[in-house]
Amino acid sequence: MKFTFVYSGWEGTANDSRVFVDAVTRSSNNFPMPRGDQFYLVDSGYPNMPGFLAPYRGQRYHLRDYVGRGRLRGKEELFNYRHSSCRNIIERCIGVLKARFPILKLITNYLLSRQRQIPTACCAINNFIR
Repeated sequence: MKFTFVYSGWEGTANDSRVFVDAVTRSSNNFPMPRGDQFYLVDSGYPNMPGFLAPYRGQRYHLRDYVGRGRLRGKEELFNYRHSSCRNIIERCIGVLKARFPILKLITNYLLSRQRQIPTACCAINNFIR
């Protein structure tokens, strides 16, 4: 439940994929690229590339899609089910961060120059607490 990379400062309307590509390709960001058999889970809006695993498209994905629907049908559904289970953990970590630091909900009350620093500071403090 620790954060390994925080990339803040983009406007809320920015496309997630655009922010992702900028984060991993700009060398000044020092993005911790996965090595060897390591990888990051990404949602279907991100590119499926070496070190980044996106779910299969056209298959059930969200955990609620599996409730009461019988057995998993095929390896793609099994992968998506497990991918979704892991992504729920990631979402829970973000929920814990927001609950621990209510300032994240009031971020627009601060100057733009401070708004970029607040999430980074909250993640650093969270990691220190953990």
